[in-house]
Amino acid sequence: CEQAAKMVAMKSATDNAGDLIDELELIMNNARQSAITQEISEIVSGAAAV
Repeated sequence: CEQAAKMVAMKSATDNAGDLIDELELIMNNARQSAITQEISEIVSGAAAV
């Protein structure tokens, strides 16, 4: 019974870690996309000024 409880706890911890990884990947992708959008805006603004 103790072994089963340990397995359930480890499964829960593994699932939680996977969920956290997914959430952090979304945050990182959003930050990267924002940086790319900002850079494109600066390039377009610079080209329009010429």
